[in-house]
Amino acid sequence: MKKCGSTKGTPGSLNSFAKNTAKLSPGPKRIGTPFIELTQVDSTNNYATGLAHAGMAEHGTAVLAAHQTKGKGQRHKAWEGAPGANITMSLLLAPAGLGLQPPPVRLTAAGAFRFSMAVALGAQRFFARHAGEETFVKWPNDLYWRDRKAGGILIENILAGDQWKWAVAGLGININQTDFGPDAPRAVSLRQITGRQWDVRTLALELCASIEDSLNQLSASPDSVAADYHAVLFGRGEIVRLRKDSRVFAAEVLGVTEDGLLRVRHGVEEEFAVGEVEWVF
Repeated sequence: MKKCGSTKGTPGSLNSFAKNTAKLSPGPKRIGTPFIELTQVDSTNNYATGLAHAGMAEHGTAVLAAHQTKGKGQRHKAWEGAPGANITMSLLLAPAGLGLQPPPVRLTAAGAFRFSMAVALGAQRFFARHAGEETFVKWPNDLYWRDRKAGGILIENILAGDQWKWAVAGLGININQTDFGPDAPRAVSLRQITGRQWDVRTLALELCASIEDSLNQLSASPDSVAADYHAVLFGRGEIVRLRKDSRVFAAEVLGVTEDGLLRVRHGVEEEFAVGEVEWVF
């Protein structure tokens, strides 16, 4: 993998990025270039969004933080991790730069989910290279090893009118942490799986390359991304337990629709949007 340009900044400092962008080495645009490393920030997604709103955004920018004080998870949940132990990174991506459709790119549910599938698939392939084939994507956007959570993805979109200008893909992946506390009983890290310590920065760059490959696949063959996503979908073809409101029921996972709804069968076929059901283990 080609070495990415790197900029080290002070905690949450957009100014440090602005001052250092001129020093980045020229080269082909890749996801992970520039590569911004922060000691501490409230949220890498907030930092990347700030770059976009300040007019300093570049397609492919990666923001890696050793520690987030207000990390974001799905559905307004907090993402917490031991400082320096995990990948906590956001990628700033311009949908127009991915060649998915001619500009201006307009946000649709199907388009957003195709993009989400590709990012999740890139993360799954990255983790599976080290943790093995029992690595899955759990709907809607979690990374699982066997039946334990290894990471999560949060994608936030930035619009200008009806144009999809930027997607900020936040990735939290457990690498070296071994103690997760009582609030995360199902969490697992790469270190726990493999029994060895890993270099977080090196793996973050590898993750950038893996997501770039999956996004290139999306541009060339959207149907193959959907097929590959379903091949690693957690629980597909199995009976799982889900909770809707206060009711827990068993259902077979059939897959996801093109708009990102979970398809299940429990006597009848039914589709659920994100937040309508939760998994019960």
